[in-house]
Amino acid sequence: MPEEQAGKRLDQALAELFPDYSRSRIKAWIETGQVLLDGQPPRPRTRVRGGEEVALKAVIESVDVPVEPQQLKLDIVFEDADLIVVNKAAGMVTHPGAGNPRDTLQNGLLGHDPTLSALPRSGLIHRLDKDTSGLLVVARTVPAVTRLTRAMESRAIEREYIAVCCGVMTAGGTIEQPIGRHPVNRKRMAVHERGRPAVTLYRVVQRYRAHTRCRVRLETGRTHQIRVHFAHLGFPLVGDKTYGGRLAVPRGATERLAESLRAFRRQALHASRLTLDHPATGERMEWQVPLPPDLAKLVNVLEEDLNQATERHR
Repeated sequence: MPEEQAGKRLDQALAELFPDYSRSRIKAWIETGQVLLDGQPPRPRTRVRGGEEVALKAVIESVDVPVEPQQLKLDIVFEDADLIVVNKAAGMVTHPGAGNPRDTLQNGLLGHDPTLSALPRSGLIHRLDKDTSGLLVVARTVPAVTRLTRAMESRAIEREYIAVCCGVMTAGGTIEQPIGRHPVNRKRMAVHERGRPAVTLYRVVQRYRAHTRCRVRLETGRTHQIRVHFAHLGFPLVGDKTYGGRLAVPRGATERLAESLRAFRRQALHASRLTLDHPATGERMEWQVPLPPDLAKLVNVLEEDLNQATERHR
């Protein structure tokens, strides 16, 4: 053990010596006897003196329940030896769960690259709701998992969304409200004082007669964060059956708009831009994808409705 580590906890010292592995992983190795300090099994909180002999037997095992690889059609926008960036389609679940054992993004990733089975959640660093489309990053190595996870926790990964909400917003702003499980309906999330901190930044892109299109950036990554925050403001996302209540067709809407709103059966939310530092090279990288056809059609119909209303009032 180097002398400059003297006085530090063993798990902290080893995390600094082996930066490719997270402190939590190293702590788990210590607790399971995979680390010896001068030939003896230590505790994670043991303070090192400097000069000790450390033996580390690192065993990387996936902690996931086995997931079946499937050959699914994936829209991969970038991949190299360290990461994959996927444009997830609306309707695809990110990883298997109750009622969704197959046909998930994780199944498809394992079909694309079976070596991902050695990584937690097959390398998935974050997730998108089933009916949210857009960009996700996947790590392909243990060091990439560690670095991208740390980057996500430190907010160094930027995620930008396009959202269409009900109601006309006057301006953009910041929503800083804690989010946790709904106290009654445990399948929903809600803003309440015992929740975890959550910060959403949004900017108005276009106001329509009864709707607003926004660019949204996440500072935190709570479950359903954008949907819950926008509903809390009184501007639920179009098509959000969980947080948006009953469909309301605005007075004076064109028939085409009314039909489009009735037909749009998912939350109008798309992860359009992803920016991060490459986990191996450190290069700042950015990817952008256009709106999927269903959301692009909805935006076009809202534009038409606005233009027709403007013409009528001239």
